[in-house]
Amino acid sequence: MAVRVVIAEDEAIIRLDLREILEEQGYEVVGETGRGDEAVALVRDRQPDLAILDIRMPGIDGLAAARQISEDGRCAVLILTAFSQRNLIEEARDAGALAYLIKPFTQAELVPAIEVALGRFREMQAIKEANSTLEEQLATRRVVDRAKGILMDDHGLKESEAFDFIQKTAMRDRRKMRDVAQDVIDGGLRPPAPGA
Repeated sequence: MAVRVVIAEDEAIIRLDLREILEEQGYEVVGETGRGDEAVALVRDRQPDLAILDIRMPGIDGLAAARQISEDGRCAVLILTAFSQRNLIEEARDAGALAYLIKPFTQAELVPAIEVALGRFREMQAIKEANSTLEEQLATRRVVDRAKGILMDDHGLKESEAFDFIQKTAMRDRRKMRDVAQDVIDGGLRPPAPGA
């Protein structure tokens, strides 16, 4: 499937060149504008994989647009600039730009910059996903440990028995261990009395 791109560049001739290069390279241009505020709206509306933003634009500049797009985590951002000052490049990075290109640029420079931005975006998404899974695992572990403590203290179970009770109940009822453990904590679930 083609990579979907929104272009935001206030100079029409550069916008046209960008569109031509992108389409020749197999990218799909799903929106274009000359304004930063419209770029943010287009990204929200069209859900592209990449936004190419000029730094200097009416409405809001490319850095402010990049910041809003990055905060939403919607797509990769590539910044275009006619200026190569270090502070501007650092500002672009801080605004969430994953790659930048200095104008005038060639097709040979554009495609690698796009691939860098897309690659970094994919890495960030994977890290975010892994962290949410990790946070979930840690939260589950805390709840299960608390439930085990209650089962051991209030019902005289050994630690391994407490864990087995939570795990087997979860498997039998096709529920998450975290939910079963929470029921134990809330007092809604107790192990059967010994010998029952």
